Amino acid sequence: MKNSLIIAAVLLLTIPAGCRERKDNKSQNNDNMETIYDFKALDNKGREVDFSQYKGKVLLIVNTASKCGFTPQYDELEALWKKYGEQGLQVIGFPCDQFAHQEPGTDEEIAEFCRLNHGVTFPIMSKIEVNGENAHPIYKYLKSMKGFQGFGKGPKALGMAAVLKTIDKDYKKSPEIKWNFTKFVISRDGTRIERFAPTIPMKDVEKCIEEML
Repeated sequence: MKNSLIIAAVLLLTIPAGCRERKDNKSQNNDNMETIYDFKALDNKGREVDFSQYKGKVLLIVNTASKCGFTPQYDELEALWKKYGEQGLQVIGFPCDQFAHQEPGTDEEIAEFCRLNHGVTFPIMSKIEVNGENAHPIYKYLKSMKGFQGFGKGPKALGMAAVLKTIDKDYKKSPEIKWNFTKFVISRDGTRIERFAPTIPMKDVEKCIEEML
């Protein structure tokens, strides 16, 4: 018995300290795992929104812009909201001006644009940043949970890939948001998160929503 304890102690000492720490940290992280419901954000009137109120709903979170080639997707997002809202879908838009300065307006101007031009009735939040040091905590969380999944196929996908490659040849390895109208779909219990680039057909997003409802 004494010999067994000595051997075990020697083996423990041969394991790098960093490995032992990572194992302990992983266990600690599992016990204190963040979910989307732990966050808060401001709506476009400056009121705080606690995301814990969305427990039990399927969330579609999207960064938006008013002067983007993908801006017509507002219509498709509104259609999804109307089609699946009563079944438990919640669409939430986060305006962002980090991509080619395509969302320059104030929160009030953005809300008015969405209402008048696309009949948007789902919540539009206060303008935020989604990348960099000042990225909103919700987006830091979402990116950490689901990295870039590709642009898909077709001319728009190839075009986006070509543009991003000129900016960063290793863009595929980064979890950063690549452009406006990137979508995250989150299951009712917050444990499953799927990510869709703006070039992915909305029918694929809808299929994911249907699976989670």
